[in-house]
Amino acid sequence: MIPQELKYTKDHEWVKEEDGKVRVGITHHAQKELGDIVFVELPEVGKVAKKGELLGTVESVKAVGEVYAPVSGEVVEANSALESTPELVNKDPYGEGWIFVLKLADPAELEELLDAAGYESLVGGQG
Repeated sequence: MIPQELKYTKDHEWVKEEDGKVRVGITHHAQKELGDIVFVELPEVGKVAKKGELLGTVESVKAVGEVYAPVSGEVVEANSALESTPELVNKDPYGEGWIFVLKLADPAELEELLDAAGYESLVGGQG
């Protein structure tokens, strides 16, 4: 359930490297814990964020989850499909449910993220 090719944060974001950029979403574990997603607050395209900075929220019927910048960079794309169909985060967290794309400021920060095995031990195998 935890895709091996992705990197992860301790805050339950996944990161997919794409040619100097990273696509970011929340993990299956995070969306399952939140429950039915009803709203996603997307970051503004053009926003420059430092690693760990709050970039958006994911709201469910029972809680609000915060989405942080897993690495430093500029938001170059936001998934506008989530504005009308936020449940994509539940249905396809690692695919159509992505949240934003960052242009990397410092590729070395990727080395600080967890690999699939590290994330799996963080969530006790419930990724």
